[in-house]
Amino acid sequence: MFATSACVLVIDDEQDIRETLREVIEMEGCSAVLAASAQEGMKILETQRPCLIILDLMMPGMTGAEMLTVLRDDAQLATLPVLMSTSAPSHAPAGVALLPKPIDLDALFGWIRKNCDCAAA
Repeated sequence: MFATSACVLVIDDEQDIRETLREVIEMEGCSAVLAASAQEGMKILETQRPCLIILDLMMPGMTGAEMLTVLRDDAQLATLPVLMSTSAPSHAPAGVALLPKPIDLDALFGWIRKNCDCAAA
């Protein structure tokens, strides 16, 4: 059984971006759990199933693209919606949903409303 306390999982190596995204997510009526690395995000996914993952593309260690491959290769995680956050959209894997940096709040709110039951009406 998985915990359902967190609605959105934010994985970004930059603390200020994680905290800003948390504030925006909470403005939309949802909760967030934050991870500073792909490895930390994978550990969280062992016990929680968020309605949306916001995943930074460029991180040290395992990149967002590498984590996306791991997610898509795992039958239990393959269907989780992933929004790739990046300042270099041309480097993102083909076919992935993008959230360019600086963050477009309207686009982010749209993704939260589309994927998360916790979102404000």
